[in-house]
Amino acid sequence: MFQQSWLKRRSWLMVILIIVGIISVGFTMHNQRFYHRPVAKIVKTVTVGKPRRTSDQFKNVDYQHDQRLTAVMLNSRYRGRHLILNNTYSDSQPMDQRFRVGNQVFLSQLHDHNGTLSANIAGYKRDVILVVLAWLVIFLLLVMMGKAGSWALTSVVVNALLFMFAVTLDLHNNGEHILAIFSILTVIFAFVSLLLVLGPNKKMLATFSATVIGTFAALGVSLLVFSWTHERGIYYESMQYVTQVPRPLFLAETLLGSLGAVMDESSDIIATLFELKQLEPEVTSRRLFMSGRNVGKSIMGPLINVLFLIFMADTFTSSLLYIKNGNSWGYTFAMNMSLGTVQSLVSGIGIVLAVPLVSAFGAFLLGRRTK
Repeated sequence: MFQQSWLKRRSWLMVILIIVGIISVGFTMHNQRFYHRPVAKIVKTVTVGKPRRTSDQFKNVDYQHDQRLTAVMLNSRYRGRHLILNNTYSDSQPMDQRFRVGNQVFLSQLHDHNGTLSANIAGYKRDVILVVLAWLVIFLLLVMMGKAGSWALTSVVVNALLFMFAVTLDLHNNGEHILAIFSILTVIFAFVSLLLVLGPNKKMLATFSATVIGTFAALGVSLLVFSWTHERGIYYESMQYVTQVPRPLFLAETLLGSLGAVMDESSDIIATLFELKQLEPEVTSRRLFMSGRNVGKSIMGPLINVLFLIFMADTFTSSLLYIKNGNSWGYTFAMNMSLGTVQSLVSGIGIVLAVPLVSAFGAFLLGRRTK
């Protein structure tokens, strides 16, 4: 009876989510009138002339193409009118795009000269893709994970709002207290996420304590190493588009990155210890501690490698560009990969420190005391 009721609720949830998804995508495909920026839909494309071969001093070869696009306006007072747009793109498409029939684009510098519209393309209109991806994530979370998925989704939304508030506060203070702001945000992130996902219980308390202590301990160890080495080999100037003092900003990034890794590991260990406690209620604190250590030793290696690969993948394209333009491997690593490597090492320190911490907290809260 319970199984039938559960399946019925899950079926109704799937139907509702599918209907909401169809409505959301349909609205997003026809929401051009709500944009202040001009939006047009490409109805015809023509390639003009032959491809032009380009090269640089490093013998990198590329080909450029010219497009003449016919588009129809979808909003503004010119809605329904046609115009001709010119576009140039290259085969590599580093900073340009090739447009096709059916693409919706934003326009800039839209003018009407004696009844003829002219404008420049400002980029794709991508909200339909974003809505589809967001709906897919929500659908999978709610349908497959049920109540746990809904709480996880709620925690993501709340953390996103908190992050936006912290960034706004940092901009208001012009970066003067960025490390303090994001240190407080780290604690709030951990508390809110674990409270919503795990609930107010011993599991949440143990995970939260180990996560916060492990994260800030990793940052403390890294600051000691920075002090001893005088930060040689750390090139803060390689941080792109930074308008604030780069060092505190880098430390804030490292703190948030380490928080995610330590929280992931702590949650896994605590979940395993709670399962062990349910299977064997008389288990001792010592055995729980040793079990937590064994679990931590099993997962910390893959977790550190995952973090390292994420940091390296983030710099992969820029590193290829540096090497292809005649820079050495050493210079490429220093300017693109060194900061990511430092962040992965700091996160690795936090992961290692969290293993005994979370094992000890879990054993203290769950284990049976022996004389």
